[in-house]
Amino acid sequence: MGNVAPEQAIVIAIVLFLGIGLHEYAHCKVADMAGDPTPGIYGRVTLNLTKHFEPIGTIMIILSSLSGFGIGWGNPAPMDPRKMKNPRWDFFAAVIAGPLCNLAQAAVWGILFRISYAQSLASPGGGIPFLVLLSLEGVIINLVLCFFNLIPLGPLDGHWLLGLLLPEKPRYYWYRFNRQIGTYALLALIFGSQIFFRASGGILWALFGVPIGYLFRILTGQPAPF
Repeated sequence: MGNVAPEQAIVIAIVLFLGIGLHEYAHCKVADMAGDPTPGIYGRVTLNLTKHFEPIGTIMIILSSLSGFGIGWGNPAPMDPRKMKNPRWDFFAAVIAGPLCNLAQAAVWGILFRISYAQSLASPGGGIPFLVLLSLEGVIINLVLCFFNLIPLGPLDGHWLLGLLLPEKPRYYWYRFNRQIGTYALLALIFGSQIFFRASGGILWALFGVPIGYLFRILTGQPAPF
């Protein structure tokens, strides 16, 4: 934790606040558009992003990010697919809206990075300008949030998406598995990756490092710094 400069900590906090808050908002907004009143009842169809955070999950995100890896959670979006116009596919759209929102944010941060980086080259003054650092982390963190949430283990978005693609009976057993074991399997994957495979970046980085690096290059025009 002591290796992280104050400026870096501020950048991480800003990007995570927007990345996770807008992710949860996207879930709620699409569910609301599909006819589900549940997010609105809980006051979650709002761009007041503080409504989309859960205190303990937020503290975990900040502390673990400063320690070198991020784990935490926002306030899960309240959705009831039974109240949607087309329960199966409207729910699929509401779930995938979260990761797609992070991908869209990464694209916006990428544009900002290109502009701020070009300006910094035109007027070098020593050190990395704050806006360059902010937009750089904006791209990386949102790409990580996008792919991380696609892991098909509960409670992440990926387990709902995979289940919705399965026939009814396998879907039932898949969701039951995730209710009972999925969260523990996810935690074991995360911490096991950090403990046993840290030198190589971990299992998760082995899975997602290549696509994240590829998208980073597309969005920023620069080679990935990892």
